[in-house]
Amino acid sequence: MANFAQNPWMSTDVRQPMLRERFEALSREDDPSRLADYLNDQNISDVAELIESDEDAALTAMSCLEIQRAAGVFKILDLSVQKHVIQHLHPQKTAELLNELPSDDRTAFLEELPNEVVRELIRLLNPEERRITLAQLGYPEESVGRLMPNDYLAVEEDWSVREVLEHIRSHGQDIENLAVIYVVNSQGQLVDDVRIREFLLSPPERMVQDMVDGRYIALHVNDDQESANQVFKMNNRVALPVIDDRKVMLGIVTIDDVLWVANEEFSEDMQKMGGTEAIDEPYLDIPILKLFKKRVVWLVVLFLGEMLTATAMGYYEAEIQRAVVLALFIPLIISSGGNSGSQASTLIIQAMAVGEVKLRDWWQVMRREILSGLLLGSVLGVIGFARVAVWSQFFPDMYGPHYIQVGLVVGLSLLGVVLHGTLTGSMFPFLLKRMGADPAVSSAPFVATVIDVTGLVIYFSLAFLLLKGLML
Repeated sequence: MANFAQNPWMSTDVRQPMLRERFEALSREDDPSRLADYLNDQNISDVAELIESDEDAALTAMSCLEIQRAAGVFKILDLSVQKHVIQHLHPQKTAELLNELPSDDRTAFLEELPNEVVRELIRLLNPEERRITLAQLGYPEESVGRLMPNDYLAVEEDWSVREVLEHIRSHGQDIENLAVIYVVNSQGQLVDDVRIREFLLSPPERMVQDMVDGRYIALHVNDDQESANQVFKMNNRVALPVIDDRKVMLGIVTIDDVLWVANEEFSEDMQKMGGTEAIDEPYLDIPILKLFKKRVVWLVVLFLGEMLTATAMGYYEAEIQRAVVLALFIPLIISSGGNSGSQASTLIIQAMAVGEVKLRDWWQVMRREILSGLLLGSVLGVIGFARVAVWSQFFPDMYGPHYIQVGLVVGLSLLGVVLHGTLTGSMFPFLLKRMGADPAVSSAPFVATVIDVTGLVIYFSLAFLLLKGLML
């Protein structure tokens, strides 16, 4: 039987059609044991891709897979596919699957379901897994406690290395991460974390307390998941212990869970920066009405904001009538301000997301953006002035006899609007962060809308000053 999992050189584009063809052939033979043997011999990621492309294949494959591999496949499926599998899988298989899932993956799945469905599924768990799941669901959303699996190894200070190694052999079979062994005292409080290589390289008679230095890094169970991501990045760890207020060890958080959270946070930030609410389902699976609700609120807010642009133009209607040429540059002025603001907003939001910029850095950022705005505005201002001056040499009637003054209005307006845009775009995320809101809400469309209005005020104010007595 062909085993594509053993051929690392075969690309997914080649492997998937062969996997699907063989899967369909074995399904038609109506021999569950042969199909189970085949699927259990494949890469988990390949089986997951097969399942996500065919709902019927999902139920057949999940029913045939041995429970450990079924759990491995299930936890990397999209949420919509997970819901379909749980909804249609045989109740006995569902119970086995939920009990086999790591507690953090099970909690992440359950927290996306309606409360009445969660209550039904929790009844399928054995007493120990039910206790663990209820405890995790009791922690605040977006907290480290929701990510915390309970499979880790802890040893006590008064053990010898020999006892530690015997404990690992006896209880380490089902532990996902054995890179670090945690040392606790008689009250269950975390004392230290020791890499397993130190136990392997130490004499059997050496005592654990002689290996402890107390220099461990730990997360608090109520810490925000985003802050956990920063701790992992700064300390280069694959797993970190989780403690409570009394320093009692409750579990661990592994790097794969943190990376999953970081990916979700990145997706949410990108959606918010695009001017929409965060979408927690794949785009093609989300109901159109729900997608409408996610998008319409921000569109209405932005539309109402843009109505202020019409109000500003109405205020300067007389100036526009006396100098129609000014209307030609309105799109140029407001788009330049919006673009510079969107640039600054995106840069600062991204820097905040990866921890490069903190709330306390606002003054340093403002100074940099003032300089950046002056430089960028000067470049665009010179180009805008040159555009008017050069065009007037070929088309003398286009801007009239006062084209130099018109060019100065355009150039200085671009300088002012770009400077204003960079300052507004860079400071909005700090303001929202200070208010406790998500900085990503200061999206590019939102910043552009605000700058459109103020850009018109800057433009027509300069026009009134420089063209008064000439064209106004």
